[in-house]
Amino acid sequence: MSIVVGIDVGGSTTKIVGLENDRLISPMLVKANDPIASIYGAFGKFMSANKLDLEDIQHIKVTGVGSSHISESLYGIPTGKVDEFNAIGKGGLFLTSLNRAIIVSMGTGTAYIISDENGERHIGGTGIGGGTLLGLSNKMLNIRHFDDLIELAQNGNLANVDLNIGDITRDRLENLPPEITASNFGKISDLASKADIALGIINLVFQTIGMFAVFASRIHGTNDVVLTGNLTTVPQANVIFDTIHRLYQVNFHTPKNAEYATAVGAALSPAKEVLSVESK
Repeated sequence: MSIVVGIDVGGSTTKIVGLENDRLISPMLVKANDPIASIYGAFGKFMSANKLDLEDIQHIKVTGVGSSHISESLYGIPTGKVDEFNAIGKGGLFLTSLNRAIIVSMGTGTAYIISDENGERHIGGTGIGGGTLLGLSNKMLNIRHFDDLIELAQNGNLANVDLNIGDITRDRLENLPPEITASNFGKISDLASKADIALGIINLVFQTIGMFAVFASRIHGTNDVVLTGNLTTVPQANVIFDTIHRLYQVNFHTPKNAEYATAVGAALSPAKEVLSVESK
């Protein structure tokens, strides 16, 4: 076997995938606060689940903020570090089979990459992301867990939180239906429930991410936007991106295994730094 392993080391989670002749193998996630422990834990889990030997691994590619803690090769296998933005771009195109697109990586914050046959380029980002969701839900709702926020928001009503176009004018504005948000949290009242506020927080974050993507698509001349990262698993996001699609005709793609796109891209990318063989 000749498998290339891609590892994306985040602040609290590490994602790992294998690639063999462009076939994706066993995307996995490991949670750990220590990046080194999470890398070795993810690699061990991947090897055990697939009943692999070290000789089956041709190369290991690591990326992400936690990859800076790795200075030697893993288990004597050729190991290299990959630029995270390159990995995001390559992974997004690979999972969708698109030739050119804006790749959006939705993690703690959000990064935007233009990716095509000429390569990948980071074009900007925003601090709005998963950290915003959890920070606001913690302060406003005393909710500290991602899944709890999503579950609570299922019964929310944005009409009790957001100010819409229809709330401020009786005239129909060109290309702006009355139900479109004019101001996030612009109509919140004492009657708003916790579920309403939870949905309002989610709506605020994903509308911001989506509109940044629209602006990026206009600037770089493509209607295709690929959504990647942990936030792609939030079910309420689909409705929000569908609304933005109808307004601006931007095509939002959420591929299978979107949360592992950066790990996939790492496996596909050339290493910018080859690590020395670990000392014995």
